[in-house]
Amino acid sequence: MTRLNWGMIGGGEGSQIGPAHRLGAQADGNFVLAAGALDVDAEKGRVYAQSLGVIADRAYANWQDMLEGEKNHPDRLDLITVATPNSTHFEITKAFLEAGFNVLCEKPMTMTVDQGEEIVRVAKASGKICAVNYCYSAYPMVRQMRQMVADGEIGKVRLIVTNFSHGHHGDATDADNPRVRWRYDPAMAGVSGQFADCGIHALHMASFIAGDEVRSLSADFASTIDSRVLEDDAMVNFRMEGGTVGRLWSSSVAIGRQHGFDIQVFGETGGMRWASEQPNQVFYTPVGGRTQIMEKGESGLSDEATRLSRVAIAHPEGFPLAVANIYVDLAAAIRGEQRDGLPLAEDGLRSMAAVYAAVDSAVQDGKWVDARPPSFR
Repeated sequence: MTRLNWGMIGGGEGSQIGPAHRLGAQADGNFVLAAGALDVDAEKGRVYAQSLGVIADRAYANWQDMLEGEKNHPDRLDLITVATPNSTHFEITKAFLEAGFNVLCEKPMTMTVDQGEEIVRVAKASGKICAVNYCYSAYPMVRQMRQMVADGEIGKVRLIVTNFSHGHHGDATDADNPRVRWRYDPAMAGVSGQFADCGIHALHMASFIAGDEVRSLSADFASTIDSRVLEDDAMVNFRMEGGTVGRLWSSSVAIGRQHGFDIQVFGETGGMRWASEQPNQVFYTPVGGRTQIMEKGESGLSDEATRLSRVAIAHPEGFPLAVANIYVDLAAAIRGEQRDGLPLAEDGLRSMAAVYAAVDSAVQDGKWVDARPPSFR
């Protein structure tokens, strides 16, 4: 099958997320890196793109030059990945969608709810795919949990408890580190710090597994390091359209926790737990029965879990391959296949609405507020 042309904006040398995208996009031979504007430093970005195999005239100084150079290129790009700072996501994503490109945007998709509504409208009008990199939903055993819920194997979901809490920003003496500071600066990060950075991954996962959407929430935010304007710790209670109750904790000052993303789903007839630091396993307990460990790669799993498992049982699959699964489904969608589970612009919009709802709730001492975007109410 002919490989698809892929372009990347941001994610240059030294980027945290860039390597995961490059490994993920090219892991299965679906995409080839054909163009890029990889760094805010134009020359550094051009040199690095060429070191990755991009030809000189498709190694761009900035995204504007890339848009101009690619929109009428005879070997047109099939997909653009936007991996730039949060404040630039909306402008870049909108411009490339309007020019007729498929886009994968890092989260959060936008900085405001209105921007999110606009991206959904533009994507629909363009007929192009706008996906959001909620890559944790592409782990095989997360897909297994989702299928088990859909098949009624734990009955109606009563309660979801999820955490995305780490301690890597817990050192107050490192608070002015530029790689840390921007996350708590409203000019760079928007209205929320830790919840918008990590908490929305956990919230999206809850909706993804439950097959339900968050209707309302109550939040408590804290900035535990005095120099921070935005929160570094958040506790969010939420309720879903179908009545499921949710509890979510997200923190960057939980010293001793490393990645710290896990989710527990409790239904009428059973419960399940998955953790990103042990992503090959789901702990499943039927009501009145013993806890079982379900392993990635074993027989009897759902078609989705089996399809997205890449190596034999007992061999670990990590974060880059979860990102790769997003690109697998994107490639299929670009080629005209239907793939259930690909996170789209609507998911990004719901996340931003939840962020603003949590901020609103937190300043009102935890008042319950509607978490849905206006277009979904």
